[in-house]
Amino acid sequence: MSDVCVVCTNLSFSWPDDTQVFRDLSFTVSPGRTGLVAPNGAGKSTLLRLIAGDLVPTGGGVTVEGTLGYLPQNLPFTGDLTVAEVLGVAPALTALRAIEAGDAREENFAAVGDDWDVEERSRAELDRLGLGEVALERRLDTLSGGQAVSLGLAAQLLRRPDVLLLDEPTNNLDIDARDRLYTVLESWPGCLLLVSHDRMLLDRTDRIAELDGGQLRLYGGNFTAYEEASRAARELAERQVRSAELEVKREKREMQQARERAERRAGNAARNLGNAGLARIVAGGLKRSAQESAGRAQQAHASRVSDAQSRLDQAGRALRDDQTLALELPETDVPAGRTLVEGQRMQVRYGGRALFAGEGVDLTIRGPERIALTGPNGVGKSTLLRLLLGDLDPEGGQVRRADGRVAYLSQRLDLLDVDRTVLENLTAYAPGRPQAERMNLLARFLFRGARAQLPVGVLSGGERLRATLASVLYAQPAPHLLLLDEPTNNLDLVSVGQLENALHAYRGAFVVVSHDERFLRDIGVDRWLRLDGSGLREIPAPEPD
Repeated sequence: MSDVCVVCTNLSFSWPDDTQVFRDLSFTVSPGRTGLVAPNGAGKSTLLRLIAGDLVPTGGGVTVEGTLGYLPQNLPFTGDLTVAEVLGVAPALTALRAIEAGDAREENFAAVGDDWDVEERSRAELDRLGLGEVALERRLDTLSGGQAVSLGLAAQLLRRPDVLLLDEPTNNLDIDARDRLYTVLESWPGCLLLVSHDRMLLDRTDRIAELDGGQLRLYGGNFTAYEEASRAARELAERQVRSAELEVKREKREMQQARERAERRAGNAARNLGNAGLARIVAGGLKRSAQESAGRAQQAHASRVSDAQSRLDQAGRALRDDQTLALELPETDVPAGRTLVEGQRMQVRYGGRALFAGEGVDLTIRGPERIALTGPNGVGKSTLLRLLLGDLDPEGGQVRRADGRVAYLSQRLDLLDVDRTVLENLTAYAPGRPQAERMNLLARFLFRGARAQLPVGVLSGGERLRATLASVLYAQPAPHLLLLDEPTNNLDLVSVGQLENALHAYRGAFVVVSHDERFLRDIGVDRWLRLDGSGLREIPAPEPD
């Protein structure tokens, strides 16, 4: 492979309604692992689709060196496909088995080609991604969401592409499946370009590509190095803004002082000329000369003010908008000894089959505990949250809840009324707060001015998260227990950081289901639980990588 695997030249793209996504975007991607980061809506997935050829640019072009594999965020498979069909090996397997049964027709040998080891290679790839027990004849609609993602990746790797594009490949994967994915991608020798909000995955990349304002910037090193470089760039930009602001003030002050000096000199000169008894024509000439000199000095000062203002504008453009939530949530405080929920032998049955092992699960939540609920896909973590909430009654055992508000944030962020504005939703949750206080609270969640009047239905995923957090955390009464189900799914990294800020300010208890270990550590989890086929048990905090 050459030193460059993807080249985008003056790439432009607009949607059919003329909404522009890119204009004259040029960059190259080198071999190795490149993580593509940007806020939601900046065009990350669109860029991958343009490189993959799923979309046609409205200008410029894309060149890919070698064969290309592409795993989109939404897998293009139907449920009636078999595993072999998803892997793309079904025709070769059918022909191979026909040959083994004695059918030596030419079309069978043509279908097999050089792939005599296709079944062994398929099984090896599935085994690497934790699907070793999945039969090649199994239908896709019998697999979990995480298994389907792993299967889609296996299908791409079997093709042995030179360039691999992955869009949010860890979505729906449990922790074990994520670890297997990390191992596979660390050993993959080709050119990888991936979109992800999984910082543990991004920390395994060789470089970060940041898509911002329609331009792409490359940073050497992994995501942690990128964060440090971004922080240093922001601090430099802040210093440059402060320096430019001082320069503008100084130039304006000097211009004002020069104007006042010129006015005083002009007044003194007029009095002196009157006392000197000069001819009117001579006095007029001296006066015009003084005025012209003062005008030139004023223009010089105005030019310096304009230059200083231009430098301030330039420094301001280099300084990105502050997206940090600064919150105080004293109303959510919960005393350390208070029991919020006590569940004993909780059990749910589906089709007569018990979901949880043994006699059910026990869980007690006291005070402001921060609990991570982990475990494989399909073991009932979301069901357990619904039992704690009271949205689902146990068929065995019992659940006792203390008085107080329990708030549930699903990964669909469907708590708010999409037809109401952000402000109207907050008003419904906190009707006793004055309007001015509600507007001030929304400003802390970055809904300033007219943005507080936007309908929730038009908000991006990150904006909807902020609107939901504002309504839940400042509700009356304030929640003493938060239940969060995969809250970081499909959130950009800025939004994940905002969620972390909000949870740090929250003083009640929470239980969060997540496969993102770094997120769980960053929000200060102090109690780790694992739910699996043997039941619910406490586990030690995972060691950081």
